[in-house]
Amino acid sequence: MAGHRGQVLIVEDDREMLALLKDVCEDSGFRVDTEENSHRALRRVEAEHFDVVVSDIEMVGVKGFDLLERIKACSPLTPVILITAFGSIESAIKAMKLGAFDYLTKPFDMEELLVVIEKALENRYLKSEVLRLQREVQGRYGFSQVIAKSDAMKGVLDLVSRVCDNPSNILITGETGTGKEMIARLIHYNGPRCQKAFVPINCAAIPESLLESELFGHHKGAFTDAKVSKKGLFVEADGGTLFLDEVGEMPLPIQAKILRTIEDREIRPLGQTRSMKVDVRVVSATKKDLRSLVQQDVFREDLYFRLNVIGIKLPPLRERQEDIIPLAHLFLEGCCERFGKKVRAMSPETIKRLVEYPWPGNVRELQNAVEHAVSLAEGDVISPGDLPPVLGEEQDTPGLVARAAQRRYTVSELERVYIMKILDETGGNKTRAAQILGMDRKTLYRKLHEYQATDPSSRRNI
Repeated sequence: MAGHRGQVLIVEDDREMLALLKDVCEDSGFRVDTEENSHRALRRVEAEHFDVVVSDIEMVGVKGFDLLERIKACSPLTPVILITAFGSIESAIKAMKLGAFDYLTKPFDMEELLVVIEKALENRYLKSEVLRLQREVQGRYGFSQVIAKSDAMKGVLDLVSRVCDNPSNILITGETGTGKEMIARLIHYNGPRCQKAFVPINCAAIPESLLESELFGHHKGAFTDAKVSKKGLFVEADGGTLFLDEVGEMPLPIQAKILRTIEDREIRPLGQTRSMKVDVRVVSATKKDLRSLVQQDVFREDLYFRLNVIGIKLPPLRERQEDIIPLAHLFLEGCCERFGKKVRAMSPETIKRLVEYPWPGNVRELQNAVEHAVSLAEGDVISPGDLPPVLGEEQDTPGLVARAAQRRYTVSELERVYIMKILDETGGNKTRAAQILGMDRKTLYRKLHEYQATDPSSRRNI
């Protein structure tokens, strides 16, 4: 006999049939409980756990359909297999509408029943696993998981809590590394769309020639390399949330298609002649000033208003100093768990430097700095020498921020000065510089290319 593979309850008022079903299932390794009385069966399914229920439809007392409805009400994940000697198309349709896993008409092959029970067990396991993962994700993106000691961040969370159930599109703005995607996920997983997909896409990371296909999909043969049909991200996000990160980088032709999709709630994949309906909430994010881009005619004004129904502006880390040390401790715990290290604290001097540093790379830079420190720490306390070079020594006086104020740098000029400063400190190592800055390497390369184009001598002057 095979090992036990699941707990099965068989409900059947025909004793001979009940005994046969019990023997067949037990010989296949299932743990089997039986009930002739449908009333007792009903009380048991409401009080006990069963992996699968197999029930006759026509019984004295509680009918199989009634039993099915009660099981689905008290234990939605439990699959129910209905069997009957009086099969009809009408009863089969009714069984499926009420949520039966399968419907078998007597006489049936016992091997067929065993196969159906196996499939029901697999289905229950998969549904349970999906539910577990959903709860895990929702726990990870619960409001209690967000560090918000500062008034600035408390205000953000208050606004987020009020818009989660709202179907309107949302535009999240803020500097690089402030946690825009985290807020987008918080909105999704705490709203009515949480059971459906959260689908992110970085609009700056995909070439224009591929972006349309990525978003809307394509039909086989729509273009040279379209060997198979592909459904786009709008379809994947149907019923859920599409997160358009770096939306300010989206090319104008794609902006027009996004606008039409939002207005008509339908898409047309490349190569298709018919449109299909989609139900998607669009959450966008950008570090750029979209109003300025609208004035420059590189971003559509009508799309801006469609995306910015509700605006959420994330404060930079330097404006939420109360959150720096709680965030650092959170990252410290996570790094120690991942790396298997036993760093338990940060020295007072380390804490002082973390608080005083301006964090141009925001939360992402803080996370990278803590990971750097945990990796280098030899004891159980992080010292200033374990911090990245930009933090490991006393900040220059009057410091970069003070110099910026004296010279009246714009934000983009300050960003440029700081990027070049980090490149100098890393000896030109772009990968390491990108890590410290909390930005993608492609973004860093693009910025350096822009600086070189506008001022070829800029590298030498800073």
